[in-house]
Amino acid sequence: MLVLTRKRNQSIIIADEIEITVLDIRGDQVRLGVKAPRTVSVHRREVYDEIQEANREASASPRAALEALKALPKR
Repeated sequence: MLVLTRKRNQSIIIADEIEITVLDIRGDQVRLGVKAPRTVSVHRREVYDEIQEANREASASPRAALEALKALPKR
């Protein structure tokens, strides 16, 4: 892991297209601003972990999805 020290209003650049700026520091909290292309997903870690878990659960239960599809009314 790369560890950097930044002050308020200072930034880091990732891969020429993502900029992370320290907007504010209050006690033990830091506000960050992220500029990134719309094609790049940006999530807080806890949200990312929830998304990953939901994806794992969805992929682990194809039988339930198949049963739900079979239960749909036929035309």
